[in-house]
Amino acid sequence: MKCAIITGGSRGIGRAICLKLAEEKNYHILINYTSNEAAASETLEKVKALGSTGEILKFDVGNAEETKNILTEWQETHPNAIVEVIVNNAGITRDGLFMWMSTEDWNSVINTSLNGFYNVTNFFIQKLLRNKYGRVINMVSVSGVKGTAGQTNYSAAKGALVAATKALAQEVAKRNITVNAVAPGFIKTDMTQDFNEDELKAMIPANRFGEAEEVADLVAFLASKKSSYITGEIININGGIYS
Repeated sequence: MKCAIITGGSRGIGRAICLKLAEEKNYHILINYTSNEAAASETLEKVKALGSTGEILKFDVGNAEETKNILTEWQETHPNAIVEVIVNNAGITRDGLFMWMSTEDWNSVINTSLNGFYNVTNFFIQKLLRNKYGRVINMVSVSGVKGTAGQTNYSAAKGALVAATKALAQEVAKRNITVNAVAPGFIKTDMTQDFNEDELKAMIPANRFGEAEEVADLVAFLASKKSSYITGEIININGGIYS
């Protein structure tokens, strides 16, 4: 059984990625979530409605012990399963000016985006190397590429993930494993629902927010065999807001 794991897969861009990969029917979809079980179950139902298979895995990617325990347990109950695609999508924001930023707001954001990448990818990486095939896709952000005021913590976490993507790509390329990052700009999701779209779209050359499905299309391409000569890349998907 070939599998794709999508962290933070219950809603928004994560859900769109689960559904896009389900549509292609190449993989059993592992939907990771932390707290919203109803949303995760709904995503799973949609995956099945598309004629694919899947399951939900509850763990906090930022919690190293919990991540290892749940993934080990899953692996032991599915000895023949091979995870070929890892989409590190889980992320949180705790926005605010740096001078008033609490230690907790700094650590929680770094922990989910950056340590979450380590905890999940490191668990599977030796198996990918033995299998001589894999696709690692890290969801970063325009904030991690150009920096965004009021998001020093989020920009730091995503910027570090950009550098990690480039480094890991060089380590594993010989084994037919690609590692790329996708950097969305303003995409219509729960995370951006409080943003003033009319005000912000004036600074976007495409003059609109992106759709989660548009991001999912790009991720699905990077998860496919068609993208085998692309690695170590950070692909911006932002309507021209930053290039």
